Amino acid sequence: MRVVAAAVLITSVVATPVAAQWLNRRTPDIPRTVDGKPALTAPTPRTQNGRPDLAGLWSIFDGRSDGPAAETVLPWAGDAVRLRLDNFLKDRPSFRCRPSGPEPVPGWKRIVQTPTLIAILNDDLTYRQIFMDGRELERDPSPTWMGYSVGRWDGDTLVVESNGFNDQTWLHFAGWPHTEALHMTERFRRRDFGHIEIDVTFTDPGAYTKPWGGVLNLELAADTEMIEALCENSSEHWSGTFSDAQRSRVIVDQDVLAKYVGVYSGLWAGMPRTVRIVLTERELTVEIAGIPYSAPLVAQSDTSFLGANGYVYDFVSDGAGVVTHVVEHHVSGSYPLQRRP
Repeated sequence: MRVVAAAVLITSVVATPVAAQWLNRRTPDIPRTVDGKPALTAPTPRTQNGRPDLAGLWSIFDGRSDGPAAETVLPWAGDAVRLRLDNFLKDRPSFRCRPSGPEPVPGWKRIVQTPTLIAILNDDLTYRQIFMDGRELERDPSPTWMGYSVGRWDGDTLVVESNGFNDQTWLHFAGWPHTEALHMTERFRRRDFGHIEIDVTFTDPGAYTKPWGGVLNLELAADTEMIEALCENSSEHWSGTFSDAQRSRVIVDQDVLAKYVGVYSGLWAGMPRTVRIVLTERELTVEIAGIPYSAPLVAQSDTSFLGANGYVYDFVSDGAGVVTHVVEHHVSGSYPLQRRP
């Protein structure tokens, strides 16, 4: 934890995850390159009935979504997003140690595939069941955190329809809400051995006048294993707002800000993490791989910045003044991310 911006206590990912991985667990019976590395671009594996085999351990490495078009957002939903962003996303379900529901969150996922059921096991101990036995969606399901899902094959694409979500979860990291009328459609495509693309469409007439969505890309996490990542500290004690931080911001010279622009990579709680720092109109923003949301940064000194996502970023330079890495501070710890050439 760090005290910043006029004694406002800002924390970050409230989960204090036990997310270290068994990094030397060699995955058996997978294609490999001549140097022994997993051949992620090898052909898509198939089941005995000829369908693409989605089974395996996966991580979200890229997500793309601009959110809904402004003119399609009902007033109450827009107000909810603005409030959530100003409160550093403290009400995000995963920050409150609750299931994330339809919101895609970074982490590990194990897909288990059978002819009649596909299960998705998440490292936060939540799970989804996708029924493949020909049943239809329940017309009046009891609302749950993870919803009710049925699937079917359309050629090599798995099409999943889901409903029955309660209204306590989000659709997007930036805080887009939904009602219990939400209907979610996902199209899973395993492009090759190591990559799955998921097109997601949200339809909720209680919050938006038109459907919207995005794309998630999963990468096979070979030669490792998943263990649980538990949320141990809720965000209920967070205080302060992003508006408070903006009012006390430090003005940093444009040339100094430009030095921080770039891509930084490392590990967060044992999981690969990449962030991109961008400079737009005298303001730095941060983009985190796998999270379709760009967060503005507020300067607290020439080297330290507070993000609207609740994280603190400290940029570190060598003796020649060249930026070598950034330290991303979370409630679970501080994680150095090295700058890419």
